[in-house]
Amino acid sequence: MNSTRQHGPIKVGLVVGSSRPGRRGPTVAGWVADTAAGHPAARAGEVTVELVDLAEQRLPLLDEPVPARFGDYRHEHTRRWSTVAAACDAFVFVTPEYNSSIPAVLKNAIDYLDAEWRGKPAGVLTYGVRGGGRAAEHLRPILAEVGMAVLPDHVELGLFTDFDWSGADRSDPTAEGRIAPGDGRAEVITAMLTELLAAVRTAGRDAVPAVGR
Repeated sequence: MNSTRQHGPIKVGLVVGSSRPGRRGPTVAGWVADTAAGHPAARAGEVTVELVDLAEQRLPLLDEPVPARFGDYRHEHTRRWSTVAAACDAFVFVTPEYNSSIPAVLKNAIDYLDAEWRGKPAGVLTYGVRGGGRAAEHLRPILAEVGMAVLPDHVELGLFTDFDWSGADRSDPTAEGRIAPGDGRAEVITAMLTELLAAVRTAGRDAVPAVGR
């Protein structure tokens, strides 16, 4: 059954697209959330940013017998994931680059749903040794295929340009470093949020169904 979303602040889901132990995704997403909190619309209570950590969703490899397009979800974990995604008006996908692409957990989570994505704006932020641009190249057409309105520009963070490794052992592959985005990075995130909000308002967010099953 479809229901119309209630009036209130625009909700942006900040999707952490990796579930690997020791991942840097939550740190990057936390910085995005902190930056977004300073946006004029956030200070005015017109928008909220909610962390959506795929590690916490614990979705198995896609096990629904009916394609997502039909919305006939048979498993409780799918219905829970549907409720989380449907509650968001727009998304920012935060993902590392794994072998020139996106993590399997992110592709799997997208494939589980359909109506919950359609018509909603999406921004992309990648991170990696070289910024994660190849992950963005793969993610953008996937999001477009499920009907999302993907912003034309994405944001890249480099592990050696936007992290501070002072005191960390660079030979240790599990070292996290401290996120320290370069000049202008925060302004780019603010601009992305502005674009997302404009896209939601233009589309008419109350016309986008919140799917409840």
